[in-house]
Amino acid sequence: MLDRYRAILEGKVEPYYIQAKKRVVSKNYSELKEEDLWAEIDEFRRKDEIPPLELKVLLAKKMAKRCELCERGCGVDREKGEKGYCDVSESKISSEFLHMGEERELVPSHTIFFAGCNFRCVFCQNYEISQLNQGRPLSVEMLAEKIESSRGKNVNWVGGDPTPNLPYIMEVLQKMNKPVPQIWNSNMYLSEKSMKLLSQLMDVYLTDFKYGNDDCARQLSEVEDYTFVIRRNHLIAEKTGDLIIRHLVLPGHIECCTKPLLEWIDSNLEDPKVNIMTQYRPVWHAGEYPKINRYLSGEEKKEIRRLREKYS
Repeated sequence: MLDRYRAILEGKVEPYYIQAKKRVVSKNYSELKEEDLWAEIDEFRRKDEIPPLELKVLLAKKMAKRCELCERGCGVDREKGEKGYCDVSESKISSEFLHMGEERELVPSHTIFFAGCNFRCVFCQNYEISQLNQGRPLSVEMLAEKIESSRGKNVNWVGGDPTPNLPYIMEVLQKMNKPVPQIWNSNMYLSEKSMKLLSQLMDVYLTDFKYGNDDCARQLSEVEDYTFVIRRNHLIAEKTGDLIIRHLVLPGHIECCTKPLLEWIDSNLEDPKVNIMTQYRPVWHAGEYPKINRYLSGEEKKEIRRLREKYS
């Protein structure tokens, strides 16, 4: 569990992004068509080699011009300032600091919170960031400098959600040289192309696995095809990175969500760390949904303790 992460901290292997920066570029990628750039990525993967970071940055920027970074595929031109469902055009930082409240292995974690999100969770615990889009622009050079001078033992890209900010994040990595693990802290509703760019770039995936079925995802987060996309992306992520999976238990949703997703994780993923969380509180628009307009009951907490013994 977390073998790659620990090996980086012990200096036994380099973070993926450092290896990708060192990759010698033998072609002028800027002159290639997009389909040829993807073919280059596939060729590196076929040879079991890490693609150059420069190549991935080019592709991420092209994806943002007709935005297909997340599974929604809004198609807006982010370079022209157009906003899609996530309400993000230019990347904005809500806050960045040494986070002491993450999983024990990750502390202290230099955590970057981006404004905006590709979900509309009615119970969002960080709605000021994700839904009200509170944040300010910060140059890639400035953020890279802050990270380089930080005491954090990792870099934790979160939000909102980091997905709409993938090109910006990659540009920050181009400016960095600090040999610390990179953590993708996300709802994992990325497009398959974005997952291909993250592969052999992120060392750890700290995921927010919310629902065990599509109906609850649609009603509470305005998300379509949730289980297919999130399961697909977890299977992709574990091929090259460590997995830490978080699940916030919603009141009244143990049978329809918590149990099915834990059973899927147990049956389909190799050795993830699973964190079943009970700190739900009815905020944002939760009051409009009677089933989740309360805290967890004593009986629910008792059932969660049993599930923790079985799956954590």
